[in-house]
Amino acid sequence: MRLAAIAVTFNPFTSPATPKLTQSSIPSTTTINPLKINTHENPQFSWKLAKNWMEYQGINNWEGLLDPLDDTLRSEILRYGQFVEAAYRSFDFDTSSPTFGSCKFSKNSLLTRSCIRETGYKPIKNLRATCGIQLPGWIDRGPSWVSTHSSWIGYVAVCQDKEEIARLGRRDVVVVFRGTATCLEWLENLRATLTSLPDDVPNVGSHGGGAMVESGFLSLYTSGNATCPSLQSMVREEIGRVLEAYGDEPLSLTITGHSLGAALATLAAYDINSNFGNAPPVTVISFGGPRVGNQSFRCQLEKRGTKILRIVNSDDLITKVPGFVIENNDMAVNVAGLTSWVQKRVEEAQLVYADVGQELRLSSKECPHLSKGSVASCHELSTYLELVNGFVGSNCPVRATAKRVLGEHHRKNWHLCSL
Repeated sequence: MRLAAIAVTFNPFTSPATPKLTQSSIPSTTTINPLKINTHENPQFSWKLAKNWMEYQGINNWEGLLDPLDDTLRSEILRYGQFVEAAYRSFDFDTSSPTFGSCKFSKNSLLTRSCIRETGYKPIKNLRATCGIQLPGWIDRGPSWVSTHSSWIGYVAVCQDKEEIARLGRRDVVVVFRGTATCLEWLENLRATLTSLPDDVPNVGSHGGGAMVESGFLSLYTSGNATCPSLQSMVREEIGRVLEAYGDEPLSLTITGHSLGAALATLAAYDINSNFGNAPPVTVISFGGPRVGNQSFRCQLEKRGTKILRIVNSDDLITKVPGFVIENNDMAVNVAGLTSWVQKRVEEAQLVYADVGQELRLSSKECPHLSKGSVASCHELSTYLELVNGFVGSNCPVRATAKRVLGEHHRKNWHLCSL
């Protein structure tokens, strides 16, 4: 989901000079320089992850690890962020290309050709998402990129390297989703009303009605056509294969994504835990994700043991949409000044959402060289990875500040000692 694309309009019958959704017109993590981030903790502490991997996968909801941010957890968040970075770099954004919307690289070379570090993982499945919006026939007379229904959305990869498996303490399977990149995906994003989950997914909630999720996200997850099966069926099929192949060894499923990809990661986690009784621990690491579902959906996620860590930039508008959030049993509204009449209308319009999982809240304003960034840059994956890399804790938001505070502390102590 790229915020800058909101300002782009198109008319399929205008001249070729009409603005298009191109890699240059939409800020993309595919064009940034590689981040200089340390994705491995000090080798002398490498045993820490292997011994406590379930804690880092959220079995205790990351209690005591988020504030201050544990260095091993930081390393893991950045590592999964680079898998999402690889998805962006592998996507063909060129609307003039006949392969627009596909993966630029072969499955086996995806991770190496996207120029991220050696991971020890092997991609085993390409994933595609299909928009369920029915377009009028005349739209086909416009550019083909306008009506691209199915596109490459991510991949599944399995850790195959023995040393990495030993470092992690288990074999890890990662499911990766990119953010919004096509016109129809944007239209799906705008379908903000809540809708019930399909009948084949158990959805009986404990708070009144059943579990409901954003209509557009569900459409992208469950829609398919004659030439492309649904993302849901691809995820289920591949997870079934993984469990059959590796189910007798320590195993984890980590689902990660940015923006729209974060929403799809949440839906995929819910789906896996709802349909695989023998599923290993399922963890979501989401970057800049929008809201996905209602309170019953959140309760069902928690009931099934799905662990979700949402990395949120306070200055990112996408994390504040869609709909409204009404918290707690007394239905206290977190939007100042929202009258009871408006609240009732919001509820009737199926726009009452609930945030899910645990939150790691960051802020661009706390980082000196990011504080003057645009609205769009606050949502970029590169911004999120840089904020995670520099974050210390709520009392000392960025490492540069930490060093400065520590330096002042040492200078004061030296001055007192010299008296």
